[in-house]
Amino acid sequence: MLIIPAIDLYENKIVRLRKGDFNQVTFYEQTPLAKAKEFEQHGFEWLHIVDLLGSKTGTISVDKIIREVKKETKLNIEFGGGVRNVQTVSQLFDIGVDKIIIGSLSVKNKIEFETIVKKYPPHNFIIAVDALDEKLAVSGWTEATSISVYDHIEYCSQLGLTHFLCTDIFKDGMLTGTNVELYKKILVRFPNINLIASGGIKDLDDVKKVKEIDPYGVVIGKAIYENKIDLKELVELGR
Repeated sequence: MLIIPAIDLYENKIVRLRKGDFNQVTFYEQTPLAKAKEFEQHGFEWLHIVDLLGSKTGTISVDKIIREVKKETKLNIEFGGGVRNVQTVSQLFDIGVDKIIIGSLSVKNKIEFETIVKKYPPHNFIIAVDALDEKLAVSGWTEATSISVYDHIEYCSQLGLTHFLCTDIFKDGMLTGTNVELYKKILVRFPNINLIASGGIKDLDDVKKVKEIDPYGVVIGKAIYENKIDLKELVELGR
């Protein structure tokens, strides 16, 4: 199981939100580059970066930070937030992003979405499945939809996409435990996808529970920043 530490950015600072709520934001002092270097030093190979402002505005605001991380570390980056068109996708690949996370676009503008996934190899993308009661939420989790997460995974799979990042919004940033049952249900219905679990991880025991269902990976954020998880122990779990 791939363990991917997260850096969520807002106003170029590391933050964590509770349930995606911008009114419940915690800022952390360490710079994004310093944190990325720390993750690399511990042996992590991938970094999950989210542009929270971009997720609301549809414009990438952290390109300078991405360039710095790519220049100063050997980390692979999966990036999400603000991907609305093929021009943005091209821009992100140009500055060094390794995999692009697409969320709202796959729901709100299917023509543009399908144009993008036909232009580039499917393994370059991760589809964000942001779930609230097993329904999708979009636009930085500010808009609920009536679309089933299972129907959306089916739609994207038919386009040849294989990587999916599932976040239980109700759990995200709460440190109350993750929704293993949701991930299990997804893997039962779609055993051949590469599922990355996200949201609510509170400690190493949670990571072990996720590992038992054998997903492709897991993203961990707040538990790291609140010192609930030792990085050395965490990286060992992924080996």
